[in-house]
Amino acid sequence: MSMAFVFPGQGSQSPQIGVPWSDTPSWRVVEEVADATGVDVGSLVCHASAEDLVDTAIAQLTTFAISLAMADALADAGVIAAHVGGHSLGEYTAVVAGGVLSLSDGATLVRVRGEAMRSATMERVGAMAAIVGLDINDVQTCCEQVDGDVWVANDNGPGQVVVAGSPDAISALTEPVKAAGGRAPMPLKVAGAFHTPFMASAQAALDAAIAKTSFNSATIDTWSNVDAALHTSAAAWPTLLSTQLLSPVRWRDQITAMADAGVDHFVEVGPGKVLSGLIKRIAPDAARSSVATPEDIAALVA
Repeated sequence: MSMAFVFPGQGSQSPQIGVPWSDTPSWRVVEEVADATGVDVGSLVCHASAEDLVDTAIAQLTTFAISLAMADALADAGVIAAHVGGHSLGEYTAVVAGGVLSLSDGATLVRVRGEAMRSATMERVGAMAAIVGLDINDVQTCCEQVDGDVWVANDNGPGQVVVAGSPDAISALTEPVKAAGGRAPMPLKVAGAFHTPFMASAQAALDAAIAKTSFNSATIDTWSNVDAALHTSAAAWPTLLSTQLLSPVRWRDQITAMADAGVDHFVEVGPGKVLSGLIKRIAPDAARSSVATPEDIAALVA
């Protein structure tokens, strides 16, 4: 059996996700992220409200920190993955888990990325919405029929595509989407149009931070959203992480490629079970598990 850890992105966070981990040895990961960023991440993952966690910078840093604490606990329990990947923000979690970045360097990049993206959402109001019932080619055709800025942002799996852009353009998608046989766009609880040109103003800050960061060759096979491919070279990842900011997340293609490479057990490590649901559609023959509490690890080991 070849196991992969997959890490969720922004939108999976929930209040008090850190409480079950606060008295475990893996809490050291949360503390190290706090030290590296100057943000009281421990308090946020235990006490922040749902409204607070919608904030882009807070959502990204808390999801990153607690997901890596869970991965640390898995390692302590002897559960080791042969592959890692993550959805959007989760890719930063994956490159740390895969050895490409140190925890402190990864945390620093996530803080810069989240703050830059938050600023971009204030400069240009955007939104995201899920479209169920259509595949990516159909959704792209619908976007082209709309007079306004809207793009495919995530190809999440068969029959689920996320679009992003101006709120008016997303609203205007309703008619062509329904005409094509899909459901009306369902708004997502995020603050902006991520993985689209609406994030362009965040690029300079992210690239400056990436340029100051040391990258390593992967110690675990690490997969990218940008091209749905495996990359183990240190030289590849600065460009991949930079490009990912404005590029669609090719999650369906990535999971398909991982399954084709021999992954037959995907473990979702982090808040929520969104990725497990998507993987069930993409790679139905693969085993799926999720880890969000210490009890989940005990069950996985058993």
